[in-house]
Amino acid sequence: MSAVGHDHGHDQEHEHHHKDTFITKYIFSIDHKMIAKQYLLTGIIMGVIGVGMSMLFRMQLAWPEESFKIFNILLGDKWAPNGVMANDIYLSLVTIHGTIMVFFVLTAGLSGTFSNLLIPLQIGARDMASGFMNMISYWLFFLSSVLMLCSLFVESGPANAGWTIYPPLSALPQAISGSGAGMTLWLVSMAVFIASSLMGSLNYVVTVINLRTKGMSMTRLPLTIWAFFVTAIIGIVSFPVLLSAALLLIFDRSFGTSFFLSDIYIAGEVLHYQGGSPVLFEHLFWFLGHPEVYIVILPALGITSEIIATNSRKPIFGYRAMIMSIIAIAFLSTIVWGHHMFISGMNPFLGSVFTFTTLLIAIPSAVKAFNYITTLWKGNLQMNPAMLFSIGLVSTFITGGLTGIILGDSTLDINVHDTYFVVAHFHLVMGISALYGMFAGIYHWYPKMFGRMLNKNLGYVHFWVTAICAYGVFFPMHFIGLAGLPRRYYTNTNFPLFDDLQNVNVLITTFALIGGAFQLVFLYNFFSSIFYGKKAVQNPWKSNTLEWTTPVEHIHGNWPGEIPEVHRWPYDYSNPGHDEDFVPQTVPMKEGEVILHH
Repeated sequence: MSAVGHDHGHDQEHEHHHKDTFITKYIFSIDHKMIAKQYLLTGIIMGVIGVGMSMLFRMQLAWPEESFKIFNILLGDKWAPNGVMANDIYLSLVTIHGTIMVFFVLTAGLSGTFSNLLIPLQIGARDMASGFMNMISYWLFFLSSVLMLCSLFVESGPANAGWTIYPPLSALPQAISGSGAGMTLWLVSMAVFIASSLMGSLNYVVTVINLRTKGMSMTRLPLTIWAFFVTAIIGIVSFPVLLSAALLLIFDRSFGTSFFLSDIYIAGEVLHYQGGSPVLFEHLFWFLGHPEVYIVILPALGITSEIIATNSRKPIFGYRAMIMSIIAIAFLSTIVWGHHMFISGMNPFLGSVFTFTTLLIAIPSAVKAFNYITTLWKGNLQMNPAMLFSIGLVSTFITGGLTGIILGDSTLDINVHDTYFVVAHFHLVMGISALYGMFAGIYHWYPKMFGRMLNKNLGYVHFWVTAICAYGVFFPMHFIGLAGLPRRYYTNTNFPLFDDLQNVNVLITTFALIGGAFQLVFLYNFFSSIFYGKKAVQNPWKSNTLEWTTPVEHIHGNWPGEIPEVHRWPYDYSNPGHDEDFVPQTVPMKEGEVILHH
């Protein structure tokens, strides 16, 4: 596919851009760089709330029935009488923590931030295809975040049917306390969030296809752009299915339909529902739910590709193989959803089909892992915080991926389904890996976003404590999961079988509290560096991609004059024909120069 050049004639109008007011520059901005910052700051705030919730329920698991003053302060007398956490609010904390981290931090915070920041800059575009649609997409995301947080203050309590909100618990307001107005707000928030995601994704796809600068063919795109592009396509395919599930659930709850309900009894009372199936909801939910894992992890893997190549001072190993693996993961991710449903009563033959497709997805994932390792091999490694988080991602992606092989096999999964083994698996492969990618991206592109450098030493402290605590939390969970400890139980004291595992829960919680507290180091570094950080030079990492050719001071339109033309692929590091160990994409090919590709 050849690059699509712009007509540069209209570019001059950007240079005489009308004077921005505070409102149009910082709030209702249509500049992709400002929208990226808005996504990032909102994602950080939601992340603090989500991690804070996990601290609370981890304390409950480690010291059940203990009285903590902080429970009473944060949760109030209704949900923590005398400082002892009520079981309903425990389930709500788990539910809202999962929802916030999966959708509002890892999907919008990661993809929204870096797709917005990097797509126009790395493909050589003035801005997104539609700046107005981009702004609307952020404000819908902000609105959905506010609605989700409002559900925490509903008198009957926030949603507490787990982040997967399976019916009938989520469909019947009388089933549990959190199935009242809190559940309705959850569903409305998700509907608004999906609208935001779809508008963003459509914008990303159109921008990559139509607005690449002269010379920027698809095979000269950085792997970050490939990852964002394919992620957006997965989102467009799968998010509408979750929207349909949410809307049908709203109908069941509020309009008397029974899409997901059949033969329900509550306290001896026979309800009038018939003909529906809760398994239908599971199919609809997981048709988004599994691609969602890759919507979260692919941008992080793209960011890692860029950072590892830059800081190894080597061309990325197997560029085309990396692109093919991204496309293969995208395709396979849409045909594996049933592995979440092995014990749902689904036809066992279907179980074997989903086992096959699930194990198949290990192949492109392994290609990516091997390519990272081979890029690092014998490289001239620059161990800055961004590089450390990228290497950390490779580590957790492999560790979490290995347990995925066990969970992807229907016969093995039955033994550990809905135990802490599952919690450990997806937190490592998706949660921690994606967070590492997000941190790596922030450390690497912070100079581009804010024109200043983060404190490197605080970055080292942040990485090492986070890495040790992440494994300290999730590694022991595999063992208590294998011992049969179920997830989402408010306390395990009613089961003498699990008494010996209580010490492990205390250990996990200790690591969680230390790791959570040390994120304050990152927050201090992030916010203080905006004002007091060392001023950034134009290309601090000696990188090849186009974003480092723009001035440090932001201008609407990115480049002051002509948009640069691209002559080579983005990973020309340590090219023997050049004096420097990096050759930017804008440097023309020498006569007789051989492309190092791919």
